[in-house]
Amino acid sequence: MVQIETLAQAALQGDSLRVRSLVQDFFQESPRLSNINKPNVSDQQLLAAIAALLELFAARMHQPAPLWTKEVGPSPEPVHLLESAATMKRLRQLCETESPEPLRKRRLYAPPNYLEFV
Repeated sequence: MVQIETLAQAALQGDSLRVRSLVQDFFQESPRLSNINKPNVSDQQLLAAIAALLELFAARMHQPAPLWTKEVGPSPEPVHLLESAATMKRLRQLCETESPEPLRKRRLYAPPNYLEFV
């Protein structure tokens, strides 16, 4: 069973290939997202990524997100979830302006179609 923490950590590391694979495995288990408990993690950046990803998946699957995600604030520092955004100015601007709302509100930046085609 794929843990949401593992998935979020891979996203923060910019490991896009691994993230896609983990998301596929995560959804093969057909999770009811609202039932996912808040993980016991002290890293605020990781917790922000977990909450953002769960809200993103919930919106796309037309499911409610876990209630605890509303309590999670932004990442202490901005994070671009694609490594190439560090060197490609236009991609970085696209990510910063059009990142999906659950990510952007937590200072996590990715293209608007991030993880749509997994």
